[in-house]
Amino acid sequence: MRTPTGLPVNQNPADDRIPRTLLWATVVALAVRLVVVGFVYQTFLNPGRDHWEFAYEAGKIARSILLGHGFSNPYWVDTGPTAEVAPVLPYLIAGVMAVFGTYTKAAAVAVLSLNSLFSALTCIPIFFLAKKSFGLREARLAAWTWAFFPYAINFSANSMWDHALTALFLTLLLLIALHLQNSTRIWEWAGFGFLWGLAALTAPVVLGTLPFLGAWICWRLQRQERNWSIPAATAGFVLVLTLAPWLIHNYRAFHHPVFLKDTLPMVFLDGNYGNKLHWWDGALDPCGNNPAEMAEFQKVGEHAYMAEKWRQAFDVVRSNPGTVAWRSIRRVGYMWTGYWSFNPEYLREEPFDPINTVFCTAFTFLAIVGLTKAFRKVPNVATPYALVLLTFPLIYYITHSDLAYRHPLDPQIVILASYAVVSWLAQRRKA
Repeated sequence: MRTPTGLPVNQNPADDRIPRTLLWATVVALAVRLVVVGFVYQTFLNPGRDHWEFAYEAGKIARSILLGHGFSNPYWVDTGPTAEVAPVLPYLIAGVMAVFGTYTKAAAVAVLSLNSLFSALTCIPIFFLAKKSFGLREARLAAWTWAFFPYAINFSANSMWDHALTALFLTLLLLIALHLQNSTRIWEWAGFGFLWGLAALTAPVVLGTLPFLGAWICWRLQRQERNWSIPAATAGFVLVLTLAPWLIHNYRAFHHPVFLKDTLPMVFLDGNYGNKLHWWDGALDPCGNNPAEMAEFQKVGEHAYMAEKWRQAFDVVRSNPGTVAWRSIRRVGYMWTGYWSFNPEYLREEPFDPINTVFCTAFTFLAIVGLTKAFRKVPNVATPYALVLLTFPLIYYITHSDLAYRHPLDPQIVILASYAVVSWLAQRRKA
């Protein structure tokens, strides 16, 4: 049985056991990740390049904040103010360092445990999103799949970057979007705008989905002949208010407008210049193996350095448009299958790629099956999933891709895959 909007209504008397199911999935997910933390945390304590492995740019900025130098110095040398990283992650790490020390074992365990907590808590919106979209069985399977999902474990317990937190934010935003298609309460839309802002201050890439998902919500309300303009304007206003302090900070730091981050031309060159064997080449990146780049970055400062990267990026497009287009096509395939190359030289750098290719392709296939079934049965539910899956990775197709960059989409992929499996099992039982 479904509501007039197409969303499932669960009439199972076992609903009172849902919190226990969800609690156990979340607790087990956290326990699994903390066990992994115990095995891997020492790899982040390498003192090379002034503890560069400890959260990379975010870790160096966190240290600069603690030393009273402000949001600056993203590398192992002093380079001045920076906008290479959005502010949420460096400030979180700075808070951890303030309590547990800078680059200490305790700080490493704490950062990895915090990421593990974000990943485990993602079980909650996954459960409710799957239940709201498809039903209770799908919700249980999705939550437990996430608890043991290899990428969810690796990109939280074995990573000091923002992948786990971004996955949590994006799943929450999709859950709220499904709710807002039937709501015009101003406070709910204001909260939606604030969460978008917080997510953007963690990973600005999430803003790429906002116009599409927001337009879909407004269209759904328009179909119900409800006034969406004031709620949408409220969400937009709160979003701007949330981002404004950081935009002002960047303007004061660089004396030029900088929208959240300034690394787009550099990451474009990382994926489209130089070494064609790998999906990443650091020849024109300060953290690559070219000391001249770091010396230039330190000499001219970040703003002038990025301006030069824009010129180099346009030169690459003008001189090799076919190569850029072909690598973009390859990045689309890599994002959804994990396959880049089986060249022996490449596999020496990425020995786990064959396993990743099989696993990633299998879940992509299941997600496509689930999405296809959803479009046939509940198109109003399938559409926001499709919008997020299609729009979120667009920037990575142009710059450079990594399975870690796909991770914020993994909760939706797990939900759709769970729906495909439950639907198939139901058909088998009927047969």
